[in-house]
Amino acid sequence: MSNSSSSSSSPGSGSCRFADYFVVAGIDTDSGLEPDELSALCQWLEAKRYSRRQDTPCPNKASGENFDQSPLRRTFKSKVLAHYPQNVEYNPFDQDAVNMLCMPKGLSFRTQSENREPQFHSFLITREDGSRTYGFVLTFYEEVTCKQICSAMQTLYQMHNVEQYSGVYASSSCSMDSLASSIDDGDSTSLAKLQRYNSYDISRDTLYVSKCICLITPLPFMQASRKFLLQLHKAVTSQQPPPLPLESYIHNVLYEVPLPPPGRSLKFSGVYGPIICQRPGLSELPLFDFPLREAFELLGLENLVQLFTCVLLEMQILLYSQDYQRLMTVAEGITTLLFPFQWQHVYVPILPASLLHFLDAPVPYLMGLQSKEPNDRSKLELPQEANLCFVDIDNHFIELPEDFPQFPNKLEFIQEISEVLLQFGIPPEGNLHCSESATKLKNLVLDDLANDKKNGNLTGNTINMYELLKGNETLARLQALAKRTGVAVEKMEITAPPAAAKEKDTKCHSSEDELRDYKLTVQLREVFANRFTQMFADYEAFVIQPTQDMDAWLTNREQMQNFDKASFLSDQPEPYLPFLSHFIETQMFATFIDNKIVSLWEEKEPLLRVFDSRIEKMKIYSVRIPTLRTSNYQKCTVLKESALAIEQRLVKIDHTAIHPHLLDMKIGQGKYEQGFFPNLQSDVLSAGPTNNNRWANRSSTAQQRRKDRLRQHSEHLTLDNDLKEKYIQEARSIGKSLRQPKLSDLSPAVIAQTNWKFVEGLLKECRIKTKRMLVEKMGHEAVELGHGEANITGLEENTLIASLCDLLERIWSHGLLIKQGKSALWSHLLHYQETEEKRDATVETPVTAAPERRRSDSGLILPTLRVSLIHDMRHVQNMSEIKTDVGRARAWIRLSLEKKVLSQQLKQLMFNEGLIKKLYKRYAFLRCEDEKEQFLYHLLSLNAVDYFCFTSVFTTIMIPYRAVIIPIKKLSNSITTSNPWISVSGELGDTGVMQVPKNVLEMTFECQNLGKLTTVRIGHDNSGLLAKWLVDCVMVRNEITGHTYRFPCGRWLGKGVDDGSLERILVGELITPVVEEDLSKQCRTPPQLRSPTVARRLSITSLGGKTNKPNAGQIQEGIGESINNIVKHFHKPEKERGSLTILLCGEFGLVSALEQVFHHGFKSARLFQKNVFIWDFIEKAVTYFETTEEDEDCQENLLKLKGCSATFCQYVNAITAAPRSIGKDGKLQLLVCLGARDHLLPQWIPLLAECPVISRMYEDGALLRDHAAVNSLIRVLQTLHDFNITLEASLVKGIDL
Repeated sequence: MSNSSSSSSSPGSGSCRFADYFVVAGIDTDSGLEPDELSALCQWLEAKRYSRRQDTPCPNKASGENFDQSPLRRTFKSKVLAHYPQNVEYNPFDQDAVNMLCMPKGLSFRTQSENREPQFHSFLITREDGSRTYGFVLTFYEEVTCKQICSAMQTLYQMHNVEQYSGVYASSSCSMDSLASSIDDGDSTSLAKLQRYNSYDISRDTLYVSKCICLITPLPFMQASRKFLLQLHKAVTSQQPPPLPLESYIHNVLYEVPLPPPGRSLKFSGVYGPIICQRPGLSELPLFDFPLREAFELLGLENLVQLFTCVLLEMQILLYSQDYQRLMTVAEGITTLLFPFQWQHVYVPILPASLLHFLDAPVPYLMGLQSKEPNDRSKLELPQEANLCFVDIDNHFIELPEDFPQFPNKLEFIQEISEVLLQFGIPPEGNLHCSESATKLKNLVLDDLANDKKNGNLTGNTINMYELLKGNETLARLQALAKRTGVAVEKMEITAPPAAAKEKDTKCHSSEDELRDYKLTVQLREVFANRFTQMFADYEAFVIQPTQDMDAWLTNREQMQNFDKASFLSDQPEPYLPFLSHFIETQMFATFIDNKIVSLWEEKEPLLRVFDSRIEKMKIYSVRIPTLRTSNYQKCTVLKESALAIEQRLVKIDHTAIHPHLLDMKIGQGKYEQGFFPNLQSDVLSAGPTNNNRWANRSSTAQQRRKDRLRQHSEHLTLDNDLKEKYIQEARSIGKSLRQPKLSDLSPAVIAQTNWKFVEGLLKECRIKTKRMLVEKMGHEAVELGHGEANITGLEENTLIASLCDLLERIWSHGLLIKQGKSALWSHLLHYQETEEKRDATVETPVTAAPERRRSDSGLILPTLRVSLIHDMRHVQNMSEIKTDVGRARAWIRLSLEKKVLSQQLKQLMFNEGLIKKLYKRYAFLRCEDEKEQFLYHLLSLNAVDYFCFTSVFTTIMIPYRAVIIPIKKLSNSITTSNPWISVSGELGDTGVMQVPKNVLEMTFECQNLGKLTTVRIGHDNSGLLAKWLVDCVMVRNEITGHTYRFPCGRWLGKGVDDGSLERILVGELITPVVEEDLSKQCRTPPQLRSPTVARRLSITSLGGKTNKPNAGQIQEGIGESINNIVKHFHKPEKERGSLTILLCGEFGLVSALEQVFHHGFKSARLFQKNVFIWDFIEKAVTYFETTEEDEDCQENLLKLKGCSATFCQYVNAITAAPRSIGKDGKLQLLVCLGARDHLLPQWIPLLAECPVISRMYEDGALLRDHAAVNSLIRVLQTLHDFNITLEASLVKGIDL
């Protein structure tokens, strides 16, 4: 729940010192050269996997010794040599983690001919509670003085060379390739070059080994820590000893430099000069000390915004670079821009080589991986790529997941950031000069110069020769000799003056450059923060406030909805919806809302406090009406003042720490030897001064108090009620997945335990996701049935399904051994398809074609649709619109979900034991039996609701359909002698008229996806002796999704029977799958006389009084309900409205309701055995109007209605004259639909009610003869005037109005 302390604005609880620890790590001369087995194993596995893909045999792998790699390039164990103090209570020292992160690759060896420039990098450790500790590391090279280690390296080289040359002369391509790949430039594999790089001769070469010094701090003061470490290193390499022993400076930074208070700056002393750090005030954005400029230069603005969007949507993010500090700069930069939200998942900006197996994690993560060479992406095999954003920092390149939504107002947003960057002279497209290709080129030049001992005919701006020769021993000895003999050195240092001048120049500008970086960083952060302030200005209105106390809320946290998502989305501008609907489903958003609710009982979490205060300020100064959302882009207005605040703190220093001073050290301690970091005196560094506690006892932060309270509370609960304790602990950790792998213990047991946590997490996520999908969907269906309010939109449903697809991909990628393509799930499906097809080929079962179904009895039904995983895969494989494996996997999931077979088909896949064992490691989710069962059970629950997630998304694909016409055999011929035809329409289009083959009642046809089916037009040409045909219904099935629609008819087609219709429009209903015997019951004969177009709620079929006729009240209620449904339809978002035809012509539709009105009190007795229809009344009324128009002496009250009557006659005549052979009831339906479309019904009803014909055809008590009822009907019909009703083409074919 509360990840409060992970905010970089608040230090680890209880810390009030600038630095918690000073650490030295390097080689342990006592244990000698120890290979780092874990990272060596990872490299071996990687090489093995790569060789397997290349199909090249690799010798000597079985022994585990990696002879292919030159010993100088191998991984050896480093060790924490010293750390001070021994322990800090609020931040216990984790030796393994610190060692691994200080030297992620282990020890590194060099000879005098290689580049040995010191390297700086940062790291962070995330604790269990989400709080962070930062580490800042300077790695440099020291000469190896231990003879045993030099001899061991010599022996390793001799073994390596024997192996290598035998490989070279035996033309072993594998050895050559891997050797070439271990060379930094990788350009050439000539033997001369191999010898140059891969040689160490104890008599000729000097061996150097890496060592690092590190500060561990509670807050990320990167710039200050870097300066301090660089000055320490300069003191070690300088010819002059430092002014004070190094212990004085380290003691000072550990014990005498406090954290600056919020909103203040602090100055303390390094070895050679003052160091300044500053901390933002409580109302400012939290502390961030990494230069955002570098992140923008490295990636470019467009890439960075895309990466930012992926992080917001909690995808898997893998950063890739040769430089650890770049990984850290980009990771910290991108997470700081999330304000006020915080990354809630695995966060490891630098993944040590021994933890590569962690890339298996089936959860959202943000990790950084060091690349061995500039272009080795091709060798990187990742288990999970379907939802991966891969960021190659050095090559300025980003690989994005498929179809994810764009950030709202992306173009204007990029424009605003560009303006800020350009003010500071940064090109928005990024700065490729700082890319690795440029650095690599420079390093090659350096290597060539150093190895070939050239004087280097290079221009000054390409390379600094003094820098190059500074480490040259001969030059150093000459300089030392000159100093001792008092000779003026200046004349000897030929290249030094320009370099010194340059150094002096940077010194006077460094603070200015730093200030520019600080100002640029804060302004960029303000632009990003302003976007969220604008987008979520009204978020508080949609937070669902709890009614219970904090304990009860925490206990039930998982079952509760804390945010009214549907209302929030309905309030947002349309362009924002694709992004926001995904974003509000993320863990970071859920945690933000949780923090908001917890702030009812506790002090506000710092980021939330700052964010809320900004919203309040914006509402005071802004004229924007909070309820009126607009997508107009509003720029950030506080750029200048935020930059000014930082400038004032850096120009006017608020506090100065105590200066370093001599410590009480024994005589002879603090001995100085140039080039070697001294063994520090632990007795003076292990504890701070006792009298300097004026700032050490500051009151602990509110967060710490909150944590203590929660801890005591949970301890207390354990005593009473273990179950409640479990719930509360779970509630606090909801979504708080593993933030960082355990670095301290990497035993197989711990790795297994970590994977077990992943399995449990995936199962929990599946439970939550399926429950949410079910609850939302059921809520929506309940609304359609008339209960409550809708709380899911098509957009939201799509988001939930996309998130289910992502979860399935992550489950299928967990513990994966073998994969083809980017989708783990599709890869598994392909393997399954391959094994099944091989099995089928060996069995060779003859496939018999299903016999043609021409049963002439009324039980004729559709043949059963075969459900098969392989069939569904083939459907997806045949869809040319989908180009990628990830897309195919998602289409298959959507199809299975729509067919309600997802659980069933995944079960087939998951219980093919042989295949699972071949494809997955032992700890994989798919090999955990109990969890698999539970997982399938959760997915099975989705069968309770109907999804159209395949049909509605793939709208342009060709789909095969099957149609069956079911006649009523007992009363008519099963086959007609005339030529029947049908036309099928859906929400996305229609088929046009299709002739049904003679004497056949079943046909298949293929056409572009029609969407949900709405109507079928059926008719014939009335030819032959047996033309009259009584059709019960038409069934149509989508052969891919299996959706079957029933179009009830129950009427005759033919002249001189029923209403004389040769064509009927049937309105469809989706039927739930039924077993065969049930279907014949469904197709029973309706009463013969006046068969309805659909089965109706209020029976109008029996005019002989056999069934109860509806009374006037029920009829009026029916009218109100049908109009109400149409109004509701138009109040839905356009994309989610569904079919208007059903609301007009279907069951409970407007036509049906108005027919009830017309039938009420209708004199329906047969005249000379001939039925009388409502249309007969309409036609008589038209005749009357037409004759009265000619009669000038017409009644006065009808004069008023003259205009209406002309229109009415025009419409009726157009319908009568239409070339279609629709019967009298069909014509009435058409008239009502046209009247509704053109808003004429309220004019026509009084016209008919006033017409004298009515007295002859209706009884006195009829609704149409009741003035009050007619006026009420007119008022209700007038509500449709606000809506633009569009009729389906199948309804109005052939009518020209």
